[in-house]
Amino acid sequence: MPNLMPRQPKNIVILISGSGSNMAAIVRAAQAQHWQQQFGARVAAVISNRPDAAGLQLAQSLGVATQVLSHQAFESREAFDAALMALIDTHQPALVVLAGFMRILTPGFVRHYAGRLLNIHPSLLPAFTGLNTHQRAIDAGCKEAGCTVHQVTAELDHGPILAQAAVPVLPDDTADTLAARVLVQEHLLYPQAVKAWLQSQP
Repeated sequence: MPNLMPRQPKNIVILISGSGSNMAAIVRAAQAQHWQQQFGARVAAVISNRPDAAGLQLAQSLGVATQVLSHQAFESREAFDAALMALIDTHQPALVVLAGFMRILTPGFVRHYAGRLLNIHPSLLPAFTGLNTHQRAIDAGCKEAGCTVHQVTAELDHGPILAQAAVPVLPDDTADTLAARVLVQEHLLYPQAVKAWLQSQP
């Protein structure tokens, strides 16, 4: 007899703080590539820590439910992260994706989602962890810059690397022009990496 038990849905929750362009790239890929039919996977919710994040309206326009949990309503990082975990877990996520989520996460949060928490960073890790990556790459005389999708661990921008994309640093680049070219690659790389993660799951 074939196994007729329905597969457990693989819900994806995406966290944003701003424009949500990487979130939108993932949602569009999920819809265009039929992730629900292929993997039983769907973007179940987009959550922002900023009520004014432009990505919230973008997510709604793509048919994805949105929620806001303002970090300013909490007295500590730990209290916010605990509330955020509780909100995320209402969606029973198989995967939590950070897409421009501008918060440093507490170790307890990272442990809770160990192995199913992804981030994209605008450099070729392990180079240039942290902020101002594009200007630092230019100042260092790098011939290439790029972006990295990695699993999140307690150490900032140091988790296992899942995928990378490189772009050349041009002689007349500014931080803004380099960032714009890297962002084009982010929008291609992040959906590919999320899809590969889904394919790797039983």
